[in-house]
Amino acid sequence: MKNKQLLIKQLDDKIQQTPMALLNIPIGGWVTTIRKALGISLQQIAGKMAITPQSVKEIEQREVTGSITLKSLGEAADAMDMKLVYGFVPKDGSIDKMIERKARQVAESIVMSTSHNMKLEGQENTPERIAKAIEEMTATLKQEMPKYLWD
Repeated sequence: MKNKQLLIKQLDDKIQQTPMALLNIPIGGWVTTIRKALGISLQQIAGKMAITPQSVKEIEQREVTGSITLKSLGEAADAMDMKLVYGFVPKDGSIDKMIERKARQVAESIVMSTSHNMKLEGQENTPERIAKAIEEMTATLKQEMPKYLWD
């Protein structure tokens, strides 16, 4: 468990070090944006990639539509003396926050289901006890990270 927590921390640290500019793809795509910013013509990049200028244009279009391969992006980056970098970034901003959100969702579901059953049996809990149970269950789920957290 400590190894998993260490890995999560290391990944979160790496994500936090990523420049935010890399997380937002330019409207025209990276290939077009970088090529134009550097003043590289379609002909020049085509020559470096040993393809036609039309093929470079197709690469740029495939990037915009999301149908490009990492291999093609890497080759285009290399032709512009750049390096392709890719990764996954949690929508919550950090892996820890993502785990917290998922654990809380599962905890709320479990606690509220149990609370409903207790209410039917005439043993209703107070809102404070329910909130405390959710917090405790969230902490447990976050610590243990059972596989069903991701269902």
